[in-house]
Amino acid sequence: MPHVTIRRAQTGHKALEIEIARLRDLDAKELRARWRIILRKEAPAHLPRHLLFRILAYRIQADALGDLDSASRRARERAGNPDRNTLHRIQTRRTATVLRPGTILSREWNGKMHRVAVLADGFAWNGKTYRSLSKAAFAITGTRWNGPRFFGLRDNGIPGGDRQP
Repeated sequence: MPHVTIRRAQTGHKALEIEIARLRDLDAKELRARWRIILRKEAPAHLPRHLLFRILAYRIQADALGDLDSASRRARERAGNPDRNTLHRIQTRRTATVLRPGTILSREWNGKMHRVAVLADGFAWNGKTYRSLSKAAFAITGTRWNGPRFFGLRDNGIPGGDRQP
C-alpha cells in the first residue's frame, strides 16, 4: 500500500506569516490603530509596543487557526493576573481545624475503637502523650498516617468513607 501524506494548504499559513511580519514593522501608534481594527476596542494605554505586537499576533493566529480550549484559557488568564493568582491560592488553601484541649477524637481501627484526647501540649492515647496527631495515629496503626486525615479532620478525597493503607 503506498504511503499517502496529507498536507494542509500553506496559503493560509503563509498569509498569517506575512500579516505578522507586517505587524513587526509598525510603531506603537500604528499597532494601537491595528488593535482597534482587530479587537474592536481601544488598546490599554499602559501596554508597551512589544506587548501590543505579541497580543495582536496571538489574536490574529487564534482567529485563523482556532483559540485555546477553555481550561487553557483560564490558566492563561490566571497567569496574567497576579491578583487573581493570589485569590486562587487563598481560596484553595486548607482551613485548619482548631482542636481545643479536652476534645476527644475517636476512630475505629481493626475492629477496635480508639480515643485520643487533645492536650495543651500534645495528644494522649493509651496512657502515653504524643507530640503530634500523626505520631498518635502511627502508634495506633503501626503505619505512617497523616493524623488529621486518619481522624477524619481532613477530606480524604474518597467518596463514601475512609480507606486503610
